[in-house]
Amino acid sequence: MAMMRVIEIPEPGGPEALVIGQRERPEPGEGEILIKVHAAGVNRPDAMQRAGNYPPPPGASDIPGLEVSGTVEALGEGVTRYEPGEKVCALLSGGGYAEYAVAHELCTLPVPDGLTMEEAAAVPETFFTVWTNVFERSDLAEGSTFLVHGGTSGIGTTAIQLAKAFGATVYATAGSDAKCSAAEALGADRCINYREADFVEVIREATGGKGIDVTLDMVGGDYIARNMKVAAKHGRIINIAFQKGAKVEINMLPVMLKRLTLTGSTLRIRSPEEKGRIAESLLRYVWPMIADGRVRPVMDRSFALENAADSHAALDADHVGKIILTMGLDRE
Repeated sequence: MAMMRVIEIPEPGGPEALVIGQRERPEPGEGEILIKVHAAGVNRPDAMQRAGNYPPPPGASDIPGLEVSGTVEALGEGVTRYEPGEKVCALLSGGGYAEYAVAHELCTLPVPDGLTMEEAAAVPETFFTVWTNVFERSDLAEGSTFLVHGGTSGIGTTAIQLAKAFGATVYATAGSDAKCSAAEALGADRCINYREADFVEVIREATGGKGIDVTLDMVGGDYIARNMKVAAKHGRIINIAFQKGAKVEINMLPVMLKRLTLTGSTLRIRSPEEKGRIAESLLRYVWPMIADGRVRPVMDRSFALENAADSHAALDADHVGKIILTMGLDRE
C-alpha cells in the first residue's frame, strides 16, 4: 500500500487546525490522472474550508487544496491528453495539499512556457476564476473600464494583468499605499487606498461620471450598493466572495435605471466538462500571454507542506499575490 503525506483538518478552526497526516495514495478513475505534486496553491476557499464554512462538494477529497503543479504519475482509463512524466498544472475540487493528487484530464493544462513549477501551482484557481467571470460571463472588452477589489490578492493581481492585457482601463482597491503601488506596478491605472478614500468618489471623478463597465468583487456587504453607485450604464457586477457578508439590503432602482447586471458564481462545484471549456479558452488566449511575459502569476512566498498552518497565517496577514506549499526539493 503506497502512502503519502497530506494535510488534514481533524476539527475546524484557525490555521493551527491544519495538521500533517498520512493517507493512502489515490488511484485515478476514468478520465483522471494521478499527479505527483510539486507545489499547491493556497487560496481563500482553503481557509474557509479549514474554518468549517466551505465543505467540499460531494465526491471531492476532504483534503484542502484547489490547484497544483506536478508531473503525471499515472493515467486513468480513457485518458488521451497526457502521458506519464509530463509537467502539468491542474484545477481540483480538493486534495491539493498532498504529495499526490487526482485531477480530471479536462481540468489539467500543460505548465505554461517560462514558468517554474512553483509559479505554475499559482495559476489555475485564479486564472480560471478571472477568465470565466470577467471575460466569458461579463464580456470585458478593449476600451472597457474595469474595477477589482482586493487588488493585491491572488485574484486581484491576476485580474489586473489580464484586464490590462486585453485593453481595459483598470481600477483597483487595496488597504495601503504600498499595496496600491504594487497594484499600479502590475498595470492598474489607478488603485484607491480604501482606508483613506471613497472609491466611489474617486472613480466617478476619474471617469468623468461614466463609471465602471465590469466590477469583480470579493468583499460584499456594503460594497454591493457602492458598486452599483459607481457602475456605468449596462454595467456588470460579479460577486465571487463575501468577506463582509452576503446578506444585504439594497435599492434595486439603480439596477433598473442603469440596466445593470448583478451576478455571481462559484467554480468548485462545476462539472469537469464546464471547467474543461474554460481550460481550452485559457490555453488558446492566455497561455501565449504567460509564455511571452505579458501576464505572470505574482508570487508572495512559499512554505513546506508540513508548515501549512504558517501558510494560512500568512494568507490572513499582509501579502501580495499567491502563497504556495511545496512538497520537497526532490520534485524536479
